[in-house]
Amino acid sequence: MKLYMHPVSMTCRPVRLFAADNNIAMDEEFVDLMTGAHMQPPYSTINPNCLVPLLEDGDLKLTESSAILKYLADKIGSPAYPKDLKQRAKVNEVMDWINTNFYREWGYNLCYPQLFPHLKRRSDEAQAATLEFGQQNAKRWLTLLNDYWIGPNKTYLVGNTITIADYFGAGIVTLGEIIGVDFAPYPNVTRCLAAMKKLPNWGKINEAFDGLREAVKGQKFVTLA
Repeated sequence: MKLYMHPVSMTCRPVRLFAADNNIAMDEEFVDLMTGAHMQPPYSTINPNCLVPLLEDGDLKLTESSAILKYLADKIGSPAYPKDLKQRAKVNEVMDWINTNFYREWGYNLCYPQLFPHLKRRSDEAQAATLEFGQQNAKRWLTLLNDYWIGPNKTYLVGNTITIADYFGAGIVTLGEIIGVDFAPYPNVTRCLAAMKKLPNWGKINEAFDGLREAVKGQKFVTLA
């Protein structure tokens, strides 16, 4: 197997972490997002979406972090993607919620327009409006994540046993660390992230991400305050 990836990517890190924790052997091909390599051949030919990650397994080409996690978990029979129909449905539900509701505002309307020039709006007024909209909605979704999806009595998103939803969610939620989000008002989110950060391969997989966080530390960002 081969994974086309960038080590800082919010959607690549969950796949790489799950693979590392489960000793899934795969070659990694670095795609330099910072120079736009994902938008050019040869990668754009392999994946016309021009996004990472992309998994190749024989003749199978699979995009989308959520789909790749499900495939890998099924491939090795991991309990992190339960076989029980109702338990699996709950994992699918929260992964879809993170991908469609939470990530849209958190990533593309709050964090990314401040971090990546190609996602910054074309005027200061439009940028400010986008960030205000993203801030308001991100706070709503983060509160829902804290109070409803995790709640006070669970360690993880779907109970007290880790699932691929936690791998996926942790990769997305920690994006807020880059812009200096204070997670203290969200104790259930903080507890869940703390559990994920105890995984044996967390530090290794997130080394480049941690480096980016330190590199922009001190810059002024719009957060949730």
